[in-house]
Amino acid sequence: MRTLTQPPRVDAGLFFLRLTGCLLLLYVHGLPKVFHFSEELLRIEDPFGFGPYLSLLPAIFAEVVCPIFILLGLFARLACLPIIGVLLVAMVVVHPGWSLAEGQFGWLLLIIFTTLAITGPGRWRAGFPYKEVRYGAG
Repeated sequence: MRTLTQPPRVDAGLFFLRLTGCLLLLYVHGLPKVFHFSEELLRIEDPFGFGPYLSLLPAIFAEVVCPIFILLGLFARLACLPIIGVLLVAMVVVHPGWSLAEGQFGWLLLIIFTTLAITGPGRWRAGFPYKEVRYGAG
């Protein structure tokens, strides 16, 4: 049986994508929401009428908790889903009138986390050993 494994540079690339995407999301969106919670309650959009509190908490979960899991490579594909959901709501529902230039950061984050949801975290991750996948007959 022939074994196909991804080259180390693919794992390095996925790690770099996880690291940079998560740090950007945490620094630009997540941590400001946590450190300025009461101010964010006054500013946050409420597109579905749930109220500011129930709109802010899922955003904090997606922008703080999920990136930490992704950084560690733990449940990374699953952790990408809330981020993708929040980004889609922001880009399609909250800011539908934004031009591509105005929304480029959000669209790029959406590309990063959708890519990670498709590929998974790669081999460089905490907690779980990498399981080699075997394809075809040798």
